[in-house]
This record gives sequence, C-alpha cells and structure tokens, in this order.
Amino acid sequence: MKGLTGKTALITGASSGIGQSIAIRLAEEGCNIVINYRSDGEGAADTHRQAMEKACKDIEVCGVQSLLVQGDVSKEEDVVSMVQKTLERFGQLDILVNNAGVQTDSPSEAIDVDSFDWVLGINLRGSYLCARETIKHLLAENRTGSIINISSVHEVIPRPQYLSYSISKGGMGNMTKTLALEYAAKGIRVNGIAPGATVTPINEAWTEDPEKQAEVESHIPMGRAGTSEEMAAAVAFLASDEAAYITGQTLFIDGGLTLYADFQEPWSA
Repeated sequence: MKGLTGKTALITGASSGIGQSIAIRLAEEGCNIVINYRSDGEGAADTHRQAMEKACKDIEVCGVQSLLVQGDVSKEEDVVSMVQKTLERFGQLDILVNNAGVQTDSPSEAIDVDSFDWVLGINLRGSYLCARETIKHLLAENRTGSIINISSVHEVIPRPQYLSYSISKGGMGNMTKTLALEYAAKGIRVNGIAPGATVTPINEAWTEDPEKQAEVESHIPMGRAGTSEEMAAAVAFLASDEAAYITGQTLFIDGGLTLYADFQEPWSA
C-alpha cells in the first residue's frame, strides 16, 4: 500500500485476534508498530515476534521496529502514557487503530451497572481517549494522520442480550463520522471497519464447535466466516495513501450479513 513505509501505528488490543493481524499487516507494509495490551503480555510478545518475522527478512538490518505498551484504554492516564511512550520512542504517531474491545452477554433487564460501564469504558470511552490524544499530537505538530475504529456489524444490527456492546458500537459509528467531519480540513482522516462473524479467539465458543459454526455461517450470504487477515487488509488500505480521499466511512466486512440475509430467498411479495 502506498504511503505506509516509515509511518508509526498504534494498535490497541493487539495481543490476539483482529488486533494482532492488523499489527502484523501494518508491519509488513513498513510501519513501526506500537502493540498495546491490557493484560496478555504473552500474546503481545507473540504479536511482536510474528510481525518481525513477516516484516523483516534480516532482523539486523530491518527498518521496522515495534514497541510493546501495557495500558487499559478506559483509563485516561494509561492512554496519555501510551501515546507519550510512542512519541518518546518514534517521535511521531501517524496511525491509530482503535481495536481494543470487550463484550458481555446478559438479558438487558439484568445488566448490572459495573458490567455496563466496563464495556462502554473500553469500547467507546477508550476509543475516544485514544483518538483525542492522537489528534492533539497531530494538531500540535501540524501533521496529517489516520484513525481507524474497529466497530462491528452490530453498529447497525441490534444484538439482544448484548446491549452494552451494541450501544458501544453504535456510538463508535457516530464518533467516526463526527471526528471525520471536525478534522477533515486538518488532514486527519477518521474511518472504521465493521467486521461480521470472524474467526478469532473471542469467538471460540462457536469457532471451536463445527455445529455452532455451521449455524453461524448459515446466516451469512457468502456462506463462511471472515478471517482476521481480511479485516487487517482493509485497515491497511484505509490507513494508506490509496484511501487519501476517504473519511467518515465505516466499511462493513461481513460476507453480506448486513444485506438482510433472510431475504436472500424471496418469502413475501
């Protein structure tokens, strides 16, 4: 992808799944990567190892570097520290990928406040805090940049018993548009991707069970779940100069899941 070599990218929640694949892909494209993790230091180290193997034929002369940074994105002080460490190491921050996310399931009438606040704190508040600190840096240095929010098809598809998650992703969609409009004239692009059913560790409840996976995939017009590498490819595109005229958009990567899949075969006039 054009324009990625030499850039610095911060990826939150990059110790596994989609975040890990994004970090690896951006390293392959020539970005220095900052791998944020909250508690899975071993997973973050694995992301670093895989990224360096993919990006560097000769580790001794490789131009790509990575930095591991622990931090809880829902905590303002952690986010400020994370960005500061990025700038101390690389002197710049060009790309932010807001990937960190959690979910809990419960009947909506039974959700306790602490659980509700935890999901919104990481998924929505955390994404805003990371975007805020990135934008402050870009404005102070008069630099252009790209922010990419990892949303979900549940930005638009209601998900009963996952109310806090659905709310957080709906809010993320509006945040993407609002920040994109506010900072477009400054050369700061803000976009998102909305994955559908994706084979990642967070979804192992159905990816590890052939019958459950078949049930999930029966609702997808393309007949299969997506991969984290497919999500990472879209992020690389949106972060690159190839997408220089795109801002305020959320790209749904879902195998057609948001196309009202139940209407694939006509059942009414």
